[in-house]
Amino acid sequence: MPSPPDLHKAQISAILRAWGMPAPQAAETADILGWADLHGIDSHGLSMLTAYAIWHRDGRLALDAVPAIVKQTPVSAVVDAGNGLGHVAAAFAMRLAVTKAQQSGIGVVSVRNTAHFGACGYYGMLAADAGKIGMITTTAAGIFVAPTNGAAGRLGTDPWCLVAPAEPGRPFMLDMATTTVAFGRVRNKLNEGLPTPAGWVLDRQGHPSTDPRDPAENGGFLTSLGGSPENASYKGYGLAMMANILAAGLSGGSFPSDPGHARGPTINLSHFFLAMDPGMFRDAEEFRADVARFAQSMRDTPPIDPAQPVMVPGDPERATAARRSRCGIPIAAGLRAQIKALADAAGADWLLG
Repeated sequence: MPSPPDLHKAQISAILRAWGMPAPQAAETADILGWADLHGIDSHGLSMLTAYAIWHRDGRLALDAVPAIVKQTPVSAVVDAGNGLGHVAAAFAMRLAVTKAQQSGIGVVSVRNTAHFGACGYYGMLAADAGKIGMITTTAAGIFVAPTNGAAGRLGTDPWCLVAPAEPGRPFMLDMATTTVAFGRVRNKLNEGLPTPAGWVLDRQGHPSTDPRDPAENGGFLTSLGGSPENASYKGYGLAMMANILAAGLSGGSFPSDPGHARGPTINLSHFFLAMDPGMFRDAEEFRADVARFAQSMRDTPPIDPAQPVMVPGDPERATAARRSRCGIPIAAGLRAQIKALADAAGADWLLG
């Protein structure tokens, strides 16, 4: 049965608090994870607790960490997340970038000593809601991607999010992995005992596969965006490299190709956030109106299939959020059983029925 969004977030918060996360951080983390599920980004919501549980069990997270600014200028800052989960530090960093953009026109913040932060789009919306252009990227813990023509993992899913304000509530929001799909979508298939679609994964020899266990357990890989050299996988490969250059390079964190990346006593990921005020260039409201008009021209494109109209990045997620706000957030049976087991083991209340 689908769960109401508020109850969904309450369940996430209950488990985090049972693990020892203070209530304010647990509530904010649950809000970010719940946002992902509400918007159909199921790979980065409730299901992430199955991964976080392993890090918590192994003592690799400081769940009570408080992010701290360790260096800053009027337009930039470096934030140390204190080895906590990434959500609270990431929201802090994006809000800091927005504040600097409001004061100086641009704000750029890097975060080090952190862990997975959920869906990039949440932080992009913090920028767009403040009328700012936003750019977000992060390093990844899982090294599941070989560079084009390579036969060993050197990269993660290394996502990008790009946002621009348009009409209220409908910003342009591109949130994408630099792989064909995010690893979380492969993990969801593994949780449900289902094969992956063709083109998502490779086995350890680099051959096409439909077995989610190949990248998850057997030393295989996800495909870079493009899927193969013949289909221009160098594009996803290059975007992944730049994500790491901005996130790890600017913060002084580790690169995924470094020995021991995300394999030591801490997770040690890095994030990057940029907020830019269009008012530096022209009237901000005129800019928003032009972006809205441009976006609508895409939606007005005659569709190939009338049942599948042209959408703008961000539209599918907003449509899913509207539907799930009314009907609840679906939870697959396999995932529900795993989350129930996590709640029972932690002594957390079970709220999802």
